[in-house]
Amino acid sequence: MKSLYESTTAEEIKQRLNSLTPASERLWGKMNAGQMLAHCSAAMDQAVGDKTLPRTFLGRLIGPLVESSFTNEKPWSKNSPTAPSFVITDERDLATERDRLTLLTDRFSKGGPEGCTKSPHTFFGQLTPEEWGKGMYKHLDHHLRQFGA
Repeated sequence: MKSLYESTTAEEIKQRLNSLTPASERLWGKMNAGQMLAHCSAAMDQAVGDKTLPRTFLGRLIGPLVESSFTNEKPWSKNSPTAPSFVITDERDLATERDRLTLLTDRFSKGGPEGCTKSPHTFFGQLTPEEWGKGMYKHLDHHLRQFGA
């Protein structure tokens, strides 16, 4: 499984981010490309430790049972549930959101396991830095695939 700590993987993600345009059409889901990038940045804010979010009720119940889905090789299913704190419904500027996510991706990647949050994931709970690295790659990959990038 790829990890966002790997510089080649981070570069791959950034190239895929750069392929998005305001006209990029989603293949599933409700968000447009700008909203998706803002959603991914909100998740990265938690991963780098800028925001600490409370555990969701559903996450407390089943998060530990499905934690392996955050880091295993199996792609996430389309239209998977999203924690309310990561739902983006207002309009967002694609270029602004891409720049923000690119900076967060670089920060996470270059910070390595030592720069990762020590707080639990809002749904999956306590994760190791290695799990965060794999999971954040998997999250970004999922949403870039959502837009054919």
